[in-house]
Amino acid sequence: MVLNSTFLAQLRGSVEQLTQRLDSFSQARVLVVGDLTLDEFLTGQVERISREAPVLILRHENTKQVPGGGANAVYNLAKLGGQIKVAGLVGKDDQGRALCGIFEEVGIDISGILIDPCRPTVTKTRISGHARQSVTQQIVRLDRKSDDLPDLDLQLQLASYIRQQLDTVDAVVCSDYGDGVLTAAVIEAALSHSRTIVDAQTDLNRYGGAMLFTPNLPEAEQAAGYNIKNAQTLLKAGCDLLNLTQSQQMLITRGEEGMSLFERMKDGEIKQLDIPAFNRTDVFDVTGAGDTVVAALTLALCVGASSWEAAVLGNLAASIVVRQFGTATTTVEEMKEGLRSLLTQE
Repeated sequence: MVLNSTFLAQLRGSVEQLTQRLDSFSQARVLVVGDLTLDEFLTGQVERISREAPVLILRHENTKQVPGGGANAVYNLAKLGGQIKVAGLVGKDDQGRALCGIFEEVGIDISGILIDPCRPTVTKTRISGHARQSVTQQIVRLDRKSDDLPDLDLQLQLASYIRQQLDTVDAVVCSDYGDGVLTAAVIEAALSHSRTIVDAQTDLNRYGGAMLFTPNLPEAEQAAGYNIKNAQTLLKAGCDLLNLTQSQQMLITRGEEGMSLFERMKDGEIKQLDIPAFNRTDVFDVTGAGDTVVAALTLALCVGASSWEAAVLGNLAASIVVRQFGTATTTVEEMKEGLRSLLTQE
């Protein structure tokens, strides 16, 4: 897509600084507190219809396991080069061990992952099939999870671990997918850091006082209580959500419309910065793109980026991962190449 000339000029004037921010990502230290999910993808070829029931029989070809939910935010941060610690829960099962193994392979500190013997690791298993010389299509998804909250003792252990890490990290990210890890005790501990960034699907008011929130458009509309349909309602929502959460910044990601950052200034005024979408056409899958925004944004803020610079880098990272199917990550080198591509526009 073609960016407007004013924004492109601003981007060109900032390219050296943005590149320096990317080069500094490896210095950032982040603790992620989140609902950890394992995404499984099982694929096979259709052989025939079962005699037992009108269902397909697949011959298994491969299984892929990747971090999902809050674990995707953790993984994105690590793949972008940050020094990452994670606090969360997994079950006493193969899926939990697999997720921890994936984290360890990229150098993530998993000492804050506790085992919950009463609840399974949240797992989303997608079974897909294809006939010969045809595309692969998802047939069914199987979810493993519990609606019960963790035992109080586990909640307090998590909260204690978080408090012990506050002085060792530059930021805390709360990745709330509604799976029970972020209880009141855990949230209170996470909010004790001066730079707490919240990515929550619902109940933003539970995180009152956090520095920055990153809702997508439907989440912002739900929190505000009305539809965001034009510039006026967008501004109203940004102001209302800042007041609701008592936060300093509110970043509303708006899909093909880009993103809008609302920032409370020292004089009490609210400043709005709009950043256009960098990729409207080559979009194959938006799954996990919000986690990618949070990852790049957080690392940028940790290494001294301005709010505008951090939002631009978050936007840039998301524009790359939506070109891939499934939950995906990007790297600093890919982001540099993406930035160079943007700057070649006339």
